[in-house]
Amino acid sequence: MKRLKIILLAALSSALLLSACGKEKEKPVTAEAPVAEQSIDDTPEVIDEPEEPAEEVEEDIPPEEGLVRSRITNEWVSEEVNNRRPLAIMTPNTKTASHYGISNADVVYECNVEGSITRLMWIIQDWRNADRLGNVRSCRDYYVYWAFEWDALYVHFGGPFYIDEVIKRTDDIDGKTSSNFYRAKDVKNSTDDAFIDTAGVMADVDKLGYALKLRDGYADEQHYRFAPVKQPNDLSQYSDAIKADKIDMSPTYPVTNCYFIYNSESGLYERFQHLAGASDGPHVDLATGKQLTFKNVLIQNTYHEVRDDNGYLAFKCHDTTRDGWFFTNGKGIHVNWKKTSDYGATRYYDDAGNEIELNTGKTMVCIVEDGDSFLVDGQKIN
Repeated sequence: MKRLKIILLAALSSALLLSACGKEKEKPVTAEAPVAEQSIDDTPEVIDEPEEPAEEVEEDIPPEEGLVRSRITNEWVSEEVNNRRPLAIMTPNTKTASHYGISNADVVYECNVEGSITRLMWIIQDWRNADRLGNVRSCRDYYVYWAFEWDALYVHFGGPFYIDEVIKRTDDIDGKTSSNFYRAKDVKNSTDDAFIDTAGVMADVDKLGYALKLRDGYADEQHYRFAPVKQPNDLSQYSDAIKADKIDMSPTYPVTNCYFIYNSESGLYERFQHLAGASDGPHVDLATGKQLTFKNVLIQNTYHEVRDDNGYLAFKCHDTTRDGWFFTNGKGIHVNWKKTSDYGATRYYDDAGNEIELNTGKTMVCIVEDGDSFLVDGQKIN
């Protein structure tokens, strides 16, 4: 520690040293005056740095007035669309199927039916102004349980007697009893030529007295959890995340032979199919010419049974916890899924028990029979 002597030798003007009360002149300090010795600590003073202000989260402002975040995709939609019940549309997935309007679906389910053929069920939120939706085919009861959780109007064309009990509990629009379906003259196969449009749906809704507004309480319960748009979930927080450029479902869907290729430029999984008896290629919406793409792909391993000699299947859709996978942004993680009630949402959790966050956009849900497998970049996943 240094000690410095400071000598103050200033001749101060008496006029500036007047006291407040008597204005008496003070004697100037001379060289002979006692020297004031001061001790100075020259150790650098540590100054606490001000705390960094908390990073402000940018407000989620809609691009246009009246838009809100979709409950199904987290994309911007009108309030009217977000408060209206979606459609759940049953379609076949064979080489003779004619898919019109499917690229507008927000969630697509795929699951085996008899003979290892798959059916697709689309959840479509904005079905206004559609002039062709379908082709529409018959119902399977397990699809109805998945439709329940979206509070959807269920569109189908009949179905086996196994649906009789559950179909009474939904608001269904059935081509077997409705006069508002039509046969498309440009579709040659008579089993795949049934379609419906917006006007037909509305006519059946009015005739059957169905509500278009979501049921009470439904809007208060979040379905999928979504990551913030400006902070997408890239799965980098998971040390065991796997690279997933190709998800091949051929082993579990041996007739459809569908697969998904990750496009790093768009950030989406593009869907392809190699249907038995047909050529390999993109799965395309015939109405728009657009290939089906998805931001999220969910795989659900599910307990199932064969019901009879015709090969009709049963799947345990709820009151169960089973595992699966979640893919987004070219990566994948193992998850566990749970559905606790008929009308409750299916929830997906990582291996630490945290509910996962999907990314904004469309979602594909593949139901896999327990014991079946699929391939990720050529690696077998059970």
